[in-house]
Amino acid sequence: MAVSRSGLIAALDVGSSKVCCFIARADGGTLRVIGIGHQLSRGLRSGNVIDMDAAEQSIRAAVETAERMCGETIRDVYVSINAGSPQSLTVGVEVAIDGHEVTEHDVGLVLDQGRRHEHPGDREIIHSIPVGYTIDGSRGIKDPRGMACERLGVNMHIITAGAGPLRNLSTCVARGHLRIAGRVVAPFAAGLACLVEDEMDLGVTLIDMGGGTTSLAVFYDGQLVHVDVVPLGGAHVTNDIARGLSTPLAHAERLKTLYGTVLPSPSDDTETIDVPQVGETDEHAHNQVPRSILTGIIKPRLEETIEQVRERLAQSGFEKLAGRRVVLTGGACQLQGVRELSARILDKQVRLGRPIRVGGLAEATGGPAFSACAGLLSYAQQQGAERMIRLPEPEPAPNSAVARIGRWLRANF
Repeated sequence: MAVSRSGLIAALDVGSSKVCCFIARADGGTLRVIGIGHQLSRGLRSGNVIDMDAAEQSIRAAVETAERMCGETIRDVYVSINAGSPQSLTVGVEVAIDGHEVTEHDVGLVLDQGRRHEHPGDREIIHSIPVGYTIDGSRGIKDPRGMACERLGVNMHIITAGAGPLRNLSTCVARGHLRIAGRVVAPFAAGLACLVEDEMDLGVTLIDMGGGTTSLAVFYDGQLVHVDVVPLGGAHVTNDIARGLSTPLAHAERLKTLYGTVLPSPSDDTETIDVPQVGETDEHAHNQVPRSILTGIIKPRLEETIEQVRERLAQSGFEKLAGRRVVLTGGACQLQGVRELSARILDKQVRLGRPIRVGGLAEATGGPAFSACAGLLSYAQQQGAERMIRLPEPEPAPNSAVARIGRWLRANF
């Protein structure tokens, strides 16, 4: 079930730098977050589990914090997927329907054929999304129901990920006494959180800059048509600073947050910053370095990351379809100058994206770093709405009062 009997939806974003849990209450068509928990991520690297016990503890801590905040206990969660190097594949299939009008059964049949497409045994299907139907070879059909044709076809966007990493993540979640209600690739979830409908229809590339990975998702005609993952993120920038300035990782992260930028300024050579040194016990044993050195460490790594995104997008064949619009989200996009650098390298219009479809988020948890978690809630709500549309009206029990009244009316009128 997408929504529990109490009207609660739970989302769990398991990232390389943080684990975040949102619990929301569905009230009509709106979602309001009533429980929030986030913890430093341990036991994960580039989205993959490397220490089961540490990952389990991070997940437990985030979920328990959210449960305490809202005074509820959750059982089912929607989980974001960065593990297993998600990959996209578009598959076209056709079935013969002998000239009659397309029914719900025919649509289900062709979709089932698409989902059965063979894929390597070491990978699992996360999503299989219909991105367009064909009627006797004619493309651009959004809903073929009721149309007469000889052959009905569909193009399926299939997203797979490594089976081993997915099982490891599922095991960590299950150890926390949680059931996975659905799995969503992180850039898809982030797009559902911060893209407006016109962007999805006209074409847009969403770039989710996380701690261990930078993932991209292309939306067109209202559908997700491509995803890819670059194994570089904000944590790589932090590691570069720690190595380049011989400072502990915690201080490197602080330096990046407080002084980091990719936009050099004339004052960088004269402005100095204090850098604590690795292994020094004296609190005053700091080096003073020009801010230009810090900028010189940060900028090349972010340029490499965005250039790899540009190359992946060009290789996919979806660059033109995505248009000239890019939306940046994720924690690493908040570094000063990343938007301007991305616009220059990608030669596109760039804006920063943050969650826009859920209420109840404080300023600290309503920024780009929490887009994927908020998007999981939107995905769960959509799934619940689709199931309600597909479910037939339940028949009354044979001996219920409603059934007896119905039989009496049919017999007498």
